[in-house]
Amino acid sequence: MKNSEPRQRRLFIWLGRGYRSDYCWRLNALLRPLSMTTRFTVEIYLMKHLVLSALLMLGSYQAFAETATAHFAGGCFWCMESDYQGRDGVIDVVSGFTGGTLKNPTYKGRHDGHFEAIEVTYDPAIVSYQELLDRFWVNVDPFDNKGQFCDKGFSYRSAVFPANTAEKKLAQESLAAVAARFPDQQVYTEIRDANEFWPVEEYHQDYYLKNPVRYKYYRWNCGRDQRLEAIWGERDAH
Repeated sequence: MKNSEPRQRRLFIWLGRGYRSDYCWRLNALLRPLSMTTRFTVEIYLMKHLVLSALLMLGSYQAFAETATAHFAGGCFWCMESDYQGRDGVIDVVSGFTGGTLKNPTYKGRHDGHFEAIEVTYDPAIVSYQELLDRFWVNVDPFDNKGQFCDKGFSYRSAVFPANTAEKKLAQESLAAVAARFPDQQVYTEIRDANEFWPVEEYHQDYYLKNPVRYKYYRWNCGRDQRLEAIWGERDAH
């Protein structure tokens, strides 16, 4: 296992990635908060398995259809996670680190060379990688080379981590489109080849759901949405 993420939660996420259909990923989103509680047990895991299996049999859906993952860094992973979770076609979003070579990075320990990032698991039949890229851009400040919003430092910088040639081409084209839209500003967001993604400690996962008041207070005081509106205008961010 990559780090200290509880085995039960990783099983929960793995199960969610194995199923396709609008009904299944929506049910996954409804049941997902169970994975955040200290009472998440094998019984809950089995319950979800049985419910999803019943839906698949009744609806004649394929049980193991294709899913995909995408990795983005946009500063605070709490905020990036909330900006993607619950969107059509998004099955799960996990906060963590990527981009560096250090093994087993942790938030409280060392994470030198890594970006704070998210791993988005999605159904390509419902949402495309291009649509995920479009969402990424309007949720970052591409002109900040020191971090994002009130968070400064290497790990808070913005980046896209395409996993293959096709994704890299789309990422580069989207970066070029942003640069063309803002010809008088330098775009610092990087396009980097994907490498290993390391989920961060469990208390950071779903932080915006576990601690909604603290999260909203932090996000507002960080000036994230104010800055995003100044750059992009009105956008479907939440």
